[in-house]
Amino acid sequence: MTRGKYIVIEGNDGTGKSTQVELLAKWLETDKGIKTFVMHEPAGVPIADAIRTVIKNGELKRDAETNLLLFTAARHEIWAHARTELQNGKWVLSARNYLSTLVYQGYAEGLDIDLIRETTHRFTDKTYMNPDYTFILELAESDRKKRIAQRGELTHKDTFEDRDTQFQSKLDDGYRQIAREHSIESIDASSSIESIQEVLRSKLF
Repeated sequence: MTRGKYIVIEGNDGTGKSTQVELLAKWLETDKGIKTFVMHEPAGVPIADAIRTVIKNGELKRDAETNLLLFTAARHEIWAHARTELQNGKWVLSARNYLSTLVYQGYAEGLDIDLIRETTHRFTDKTYMNPDYTFILELAESDRKKRIAQRGELTHKDTFEDRDTQFQSKLDDGYRQIAREHSIESIDASSSIESIQEVLRSKLF
């Protein structure tokens, strides 16, 4: 059986990653007849969902290394399942992968980039580290804040969304750096949902 494709959509919070992943999966299923498996790191399987609850709770203080370990644990569990789906011919679509950790824990929280790569590779594999397609959605800070505000009040303060403007700027700079280093295409997320979706589809076929 031919291995499926692994597609990652990255970007800061509020750029529309999850929306685009879901729309792309629906299109692949209905228009292309391609079975898909969708994940939204760090969620995707029950144990990872539980870890995500801890990660997202901004009231639980911890350092960048702890964040790396939490994300890696969730990622390890999610990928074990996703890898099987991929080998069975499904296309795996993910909102985020370890590039988020490079940006958030590396460029923004100051953790060693090589440590992040080595830790991730140890608990995933080469395929995970090298998706077939990767896209980064980019959006101005003011527009991101508006979108996040529309989600409503959270039970707990969010670990990353509630960080200050300086932190958010580090994230945006980190994604630009990642895009340059890995030759990843950045897509303007200020366009309509439909326009962004058309761009993504055009890159796959």
